[in-house]
Amino acid sequence: MAGKRILLAGESWVSTANHIKGFDQFSSVTFHRGADGFIAALAGLPFEIVHMPCHIAATDFPATVEALQAWDAVLLSDIGANTLLLHPDVWLHSRTFPNRLKALRDYAAAGGGLGMIGGYYSFQGINGGARYRGTALETALPVSIHPYDDRIEVPEGFTPVATAPGHALLTGVAGAMPPLLGLNEVVAKPGATTLMAAPDSEGEHPLLVVGEHGAGRTLAWTTDIGPHWLPQSVLDWPGFRTLWGNLLGWLAKR
Repeated sequence: MAGKRILLAGESWVSTANHIKGFDQFSSVTFHRGADGFIAALAGLPFEIVHMPCHIAATDFPATVEALQAWDAVLLSDIGANTLLLHPDVWLHSRTFPNRLKALRDYAAAGGGLGMIGGYYSFQGINGGARYRGTALETALPVSIHPYDDRIEVPEGFTPVATAPGHALLTGVAGAMPPLLGLNEVVAKPGATTLMAAPDSEGEHPLLVVGEHGAGRTLAWTTDIGPHWLPQSVLDWPGFRTLWGNLLGWLAKR
């Protein structure tokens, strides 16, 4: 029997390359899915995780609260606000279309689970390009978003610390998480709970924050769920599966 239904939107990209071999050259295009390792790490848990890549989300991401309610929780990961705001009807044909960031806010208020996962096009993102600051979606998240490029790169790695070690959502998460390589800088909102953070040496920036919006539950995980900020060693760490099993079970409980 399928468990709670989780929509994971984003975590994909297309790369182009020019190959020069002496006098000759050619180009190639490759498509990448960044969520496969995350989904594999959670295999067997009572969740049906459906991955919607960015280019599919541009057209097919649910546009109304009613459509979103087919899902017990929605996660956005490395998908900028423009992809959800600029449906082809708006971008190509100058037609009106529902604001999907407002739909997500209202979905959470009505009892849905809503989470944002970090990355170059999460929160405010690289060069400020993710653009979630000041949007309807930010009002639902348990964190406030900065108005600038909010990436913190830590190439030497940092080991997160539990800031609420007795919290129920950390039950069964034993041992230290392997080092992470970066995260988005955010500020936990009043009333939200920060469960994990970077160590003092790295500014104690929030890593995992949970809260509520209306009747719904919300979370912010400010690092990746795959390359490059989250190495394979973290996906292989038994605590990762336990942690995310706890988080998704909590987030998707209407």
